[in-house]
Amino acid sequence: METNQHRIATGPINPNQCAWVTGASSGIGRALSAQLVADGWRVAGTSRNMEKLQLVRSELGGAFQGFPADVTNSADITALVTRIEKEVGPISLAVLNAGIYEGVRDGILNGDTANEILSVNVGGVVNCIAAIADRMVIREHGHIAVMSSLAGYRGLPGAPAYCASRSAVLSLAESLKFDFDQLGVKIQVITPGFVKTDMTAKNKFRMPFLVTPEFAAKRIVAGLKTSRFEITFPLRFSYLLKLMRVLPYRIY
Repeated sequence: METNQHRIATGPINPNQCAWVTGASSGIGRALSAQLVADGWRVAGTSRNMEKLQLVRSELGGAFQGFPADVTNSADITALVTRIEKEVGPISLAVLNAGIYEGVRDGILNGDTANEILSVNVGGVVNCIAAIADRMVIREHGHIAVMSSLAGYRGLPGAPAYCASRSAVLSLAESLKFDFDQLGVKIQVITPGFVKTDMTAKNKFRMPFLVTPEFAAKRIVAGLKTSRFEITFPLRFSYLLKLMRVLPYRIY
């Protein structure tokens, strides 16, 4: 008899089904939506900005539908999932990509900014998983991918709240995998390096191994089709950060 573990490890993502992408109006989310539509998916894209979602729909056509929402509002997200599954179809794939970034100024942490980053980048992912996971468990089929970052491996200078948020999401996905494997739900974590988006445009320093959103989207979709838990790129930068992850604190 085929077990849930075996089904998760070998099952590819399925075109012509519904994929839900948060943060879909710009950056990686927009490029990812385009890549999924090109692969035959019907994409439900979520963002707080309906005007930008409409622009994405004008680009991608009827295979993309915009659903404005704030991922930090758990009640709204629960209602949104119900609406998406009614209007588009059961969500087979959820890519929880919505996130924000703000570095510190003069080395001083701003509490309001830090809490907003944590609310969106961590709380938003939790709200979305809570809204969709039960449905996937009942169907004994589903695929969730959460956006973290190479910045989640260790605390980096200038971005304490952002690094903390990405580290939390990485740990969350690692923990959930133990149970999800037994429940028929595939979970993966995405850990990109620097991607040329509006978020990284705020950085005043040179960003090594900078890639385009389109490159990132292709790597993510390719990774979704594998049994690997982590989808990480660029590989050279990933290996460097993973080495730093195991260094003793004094050396780091």
